Amino acid sequence: MSPSSRNSMSDIWKPSVTVAAIIERNGSFLLVEEETSDGIRFNQPAGHLEPNESLIDAVTRETMEESAWDFSPVALVGMYMSRYLSSRTGQEVTYLRFAFCGELGREHDRALDHGILRTVWMTREELLECESKHRSPLVMRCIDDYLDGNRAPLSVIYTHASVTGEMLD
Repeated sequence: MSPSSRNSMSDIWKPSVTVAAIIERNGSFLLVEEETSDGIRFNQPAGHLEPNESLIDAVTRETMEESAWDFSPVALVGMYMSRYLSSRTGQEVTYLRFAFCGELGREHDRALDHGILRTVWMTREELLECESKHRSPLVMRCIDDYLDGNRAPLSVIYTHASVTGEMLD
């Protein structure tokens, strides 16, 4: 649909915004093994940005929900776009992913998000061996960008107070 043929705001295309945590410890990366409509897959702790939430808050929350680990982002590794054809719905979805690296805090004794089977630590080589089981082609790309030293300071991300409901009168 061309921009001139759009009749309302509901016709505007919008990508799904997601966040991901790239967490390394002793040469291994923290991943989650999860049930998806395409079978069991590996992914970084990741998920969707929610209303009234900053990207930093989202990656911190998603890491806790999916892995039961505290996570403090320290840098933006990259911003990524990919398109996915859902085998369940047949619909195309475009994802805009913000990947962060940071410091791992303590692990909590809590249930993981619905669909998450377990957490696992894997080396880059182990990840390459199971690439067909990655949730997205971005899993490996984010790891490689991290290993290549891609880092942007968190100060490049700005969240206006209107997003988080902190507006002053």
